[in-house]
Amino acid sequence: MAAVNVDKFTAHLRKHAGKKSMRRCARFVRQALEAGGGDTTGHLNDARTWGPTLLRMGFREHPVEELDKYRPLKGDIVVIQPYKGGNPSGHIAAYDGKNWISDFVQRDFWSGDGYRKNKPPHVFYRP
Repeated sequence: MAAVNVDKFTAHLRKHAGKKSMRRCARFVRQALEAGGGDTTGHLNDARTWGPTLLRMGFREHPVEELDKYRPLKGDIVVIQPYKGGNPSGHIAAYDGKNWISDFVQRDFWSGDGYRKNKPPHVFYRP
């Protein structure tokens, strides 16, 4: 399986990011992965379900024991599970070397106050 071209992937994310969330994180990340040469055939729509697809595409889980020590690298992706009262689809975003981006440029990987407060389970993937 050919690896995703991280530069093309992150450039696509940056170019298409909105000013605020459009609740289309999985679609935007999927389109960016495809722009980088990734094969997303068989992917599921919900952000929370992207782990197996990323592994199939050659990403690997990047364990993070302590969040304050985690230093993202360009191309890293986070898949976040839903929290009670939040979006049941969860969230997905990627790091472009400067910012976390989904369908908008985020302040951090959590993407919003609900995720930041509840800190639901999440996994980082590295190309």
